[in-house]
Parts: sequence; structure tokens; C-alpha cells
Amino acid sequence: MGIVDVLFQSFSSVSLLGALVVLLLLYIISYSRPKSQEHRMDPPGPKLFPLLGNLLQLDLQRPYNTLLKFSKKYGSVFTVYLGPKKVVILAGYKTVKEALVNHAEEFGERDVLQIVEDLNHGIAWSNGDVWKEMRRFALTNMRDFGMGKKVIEDKIIEESHYLIEVFKKFKGEAFDTSQPINYAVSNIICSMVYGSRFEYDDPEFTSMVDRTNRRSQLGGTPSVQLFNMFPWIGKWFANKKEFKKLSEANKKQNSELFSQLKETLNPQMCRGFVDAFLVQKQNLEESGITNSHFNDVNLMTTVRDLFNGGTETTSTTLRWGLLLMAKYPKIQDQVQEEVNRVIGSCQVQVKDRKNLPFTDAVIHETQRLANIIPMALPHKMSQDITFQGHFIEKGTTVYPLLTSVLYDKAEWERPHSFYPAHFLDKDGKFVKRDAFVPFSAGRRVCPGEGLARMELFIFFTTLLQHFRFTRPPGVSEDELDLTPRVGFTLKLCLISSFAYVIIILLTRGHQRICHCWCLETWIYLSSKQ
Repeated sequence: MGIVDVLFQSFSSVSLLGALVVLLLLYIISYSRPKSQEHRMDPPGPKLFPLLGNLLQLDLQRPYNTLLKFSKKYGSVFTVYLGPKKVVILAGYKTVKEALVNHAEEFGERDVLQIVEDLNHGIAWSNGDVWKEMRRFALTNMRDFGMGKKVIEDKIIEESHYLIEVFKKFKGEAFDTSQPINYAVSNIICSMVYGSRFEYDDPEFTSMVDRTNRRSQLGGTPSVQLFNMFPWIGKWFANKKEFKKLSEANKKQNSELFSQLKETLNPQMCRGFVDAFLVQKQNLEESGITNSHFNDVNLMTTVRDLFNGGTETTSTTLRWGLLLMAKYPKIQDQVQEEVNRVIGSCQVQVKDRKNLPFTDAVIHETQRLANIIPMALPHKMSQDITFQGHFIEKGTTVYPLLTSVLYDKAEWERPHSFYPAHFLDKDGKFVKRDAFVPFSAGRRVCPGEGLARMELFIFFTTLLQHFRFTRPPGVSEDELDLTPRVGFTLKLCLISSFAYVIIILLTRGHQRICHCWCLETWIYLSSKQ
């Protein structure tokens, strides 16, 4: 979608003349050619236009594709202007690793997008001591409440059974698979944060999950991206208004949940992260410390970060796995043969991963090819640095282009193909790949990586034990287009080799705040058992 199309849509309630006047005023007030553009050591980049920067050259639906093309012309470190804002892009495995790992301190701050400027606490969008303390406390307590341990594995296994039962209930009827998958995955983080899971028909729970997913979708829309660049005209953007409204609704609902947990709080027996936070806050206040980071704002934003991060990325990846199994039935055959041979009808456990190398490779390759967060969240320079011969000044926004790492031709034999052998050696044993960075890298690596890996393995393998995924009748493999784009519908079908009972599922994808890919899927399903 081009910038002109977005502007016309965004200003639907404003006359064209009014829109042009606003843009002219913005140009006069806010635009001046950045002096650093002339710096002899600045990263190179495409020619920019007044006010709009490089927006006319970007595909706002899939900006990462345009940036990949730019990297081929301008190199692995280059500059683009998102409106009047200067942004440095890092492309390719070696460059991204050098920046995020070898220079973790310099590249380690977070740049806060305009749409979430009032949420710059917690973990995802904070910096400095707030970020360090909240991240450390969250990691410590999430481990205490099961992350990476047998207790959370058992909860994932239990939740996978609930999910399977939901799938089996819709015999011959159409339903939306995105919701039960989202609810199943979200329940894992809920059990760790709030201390309990929720039923899939609990309106309080489902509304919070649905609002979170809708926010993520809105966050990646072209109009919200434009708001991040031109906040002065944001009041005309309907998507921005809806985003804020959804945020406030979730904030209110969380406040109610916190109040309920506080009323029944037992400091000697914390049920989840919220309890642990409230106890820590209470202990500090009793000690006379009233200006700590353990306050209501950080509780709200940290829980929001954990809830958001623990729901959609994993559920989106799982839906990608279903799509790919339907598109590549021979690979699905190999997965199911390996699972049947190694564990049969027994419940899969994390310890089985080492004995299921092909299945593990398929999951990793799904994460690589799906590439659901192609640009990561924006970083910000904590200090001046000369990096690979280019000067990048303190405060500059930096985007590590993760898609350029996951599709790096120098690191992957078939970067644009679904090729599980990327993660297998000549003997069929699983091998790790350094360029596998779906969770990013360095100081800002996803804190829930271990939990996500456990969930993906158990949920995916359990689903493949119970269901067979196939394309709809009459649809060839080539016709099953997996190109991700907003509003695009893919048709797939899951058919039992035994029951022949058809169930239709609709999976709606989501577009994350950092341009996460979005897809929709029709699927036919029936049980293998």
C-alpha cells in the first residue's frame, strides 16, 4: 500500500484540501534536512524527499521487503528516513550479530514508538534501571513459577488436550482456529502470571486475548506506522484511536484482576508473577522505600509485556506450522512417521525432543521461514559509535532486519524454501544454526524464548499425533500460496485417514507491531483417532 493510498484512507473524514494544508504545515513546522546527512562517515542510503523521507519508496504493507532491496544496493549498514526520522538498518547475519552481541551495550537501548509512548515502563519498551530490574525480576520469578521446568511442561500438555477437544467438537462446522490456539497458548502465560488458567468460554479471558491480538494487528497497519512518524496528525487516524481504546480496556481489566489477587494475597504462597510483584512492593513499602520501580505502573506494563509476548508469537508460529504441513504432505508424513515410531500414542514430552530430530528440525524451519517479526522492535544507540566504518550517533533509531538474517544466502542453503534439512546433519541428527535468531539476540533477546520453544514442541507434536493436514480437494501444491499479506485467504484441508469426518476451521492471522506477517486460512480437519 502506497503512502498516497494510506493518506487518502486516513483522512476519510477530512477534505483533500484540508489534508494538503495539514501536510504543508507539517512540512513548514517540522521538516529540516538533517545536518548529519552530510557527515562523511554516515551510513549511505537512498535519496530522501522533503517531509516524507523515503516513504514514497517503501511498501508500507511489507517494508522489510523494500529494506532488503536497499541492503543489496547500499550495503549491510544503511540509512533510511521514516518521515523526518533518521533510522539505521542493519542487514545480514554477520552485521546483526556484531551489533547486537559484540556491541550489545551501544545497540542495547529501546526506541519507543509513538503509539506506545505512554507505556514506556515494564520490559519491552523501557530502558536503564527500570528495564534491568523489571527484566531480572520477571525472569527470576517466571523460572520460579515453572518456566523451563517440569511443572510448566505438565501445564502445556494439559492445555494441548483442551485444544484437541475443542477441535474435535466442530464436526462439519466452520470455526476460527486462531481463537482456540490463541487461548491455549495464552493460558500458559496466564498460569504463570495470574496463577491460574481460564476456560475458553470465559468472556473476561477471551475478550482480553482478542483485544490483545487486535492491538497487534492494528500496530502494524500503515496508518499507525504513519502516526508513529507524524503524531501531529494522528487524531485523524481511526486505527490509532481503536488501538488506544483497546489498550485502556485491557488496562482496566487487568486492574480488576490485580485487585482480586490482592484481596486473597498470601505472601507465604505466591500463585504467580502478580503475587510475587505485590509481595515485593509491599515489603519495600514496609521498609520505608517508596520510590522503587515496584509500583503500580510497572506492574501493569510488565504484565502487559508478558501477556503480549507470551501469546501471539507462539500461536502465530503454530498456525504457520499447520499451513506448511498442508502444503508439504511428504514432510508431514515424515514427521508423523517419526512421532509414531518413537513415541507412538504416548504423550509427547520435552525429553522426547532429542529422539525426534526431524520433527524438531521442522519446527525450527517453520520459525525461520515464517519470520513473523521481520524487523524486530526498534533499538536506539546508547552512545556514539563507529561501526563497520560508519558513524552512528547516540540516540539514533536502529532496526536489526531479522528477515535478512533468517533469509541470509550466506547462511542458508535454500533461504526462501521450506527445507528442514537446514537443521539436520548428513546422519539426520539435529544441528543448531547460529543464524537462527527468531527471538532476536543480545541484551534484548526475547526473555520467553525457553518457554516458547517448549510450547511449540509440545503443541505442534501433539497436534500432529491427532490430526492429518491436507490441501482442499482440487488444489495443487503450487496453488496453495503461502505469501503472507493482510487480508489474504489461504485454503487448506485436514483429513483423517480413518474417520472421514470433515471439520472446517478458519484461522485468522495477525500483523504484529513490528510488521509481523498476516495471513488467513481455511482448513478442513478430522481426527486420526
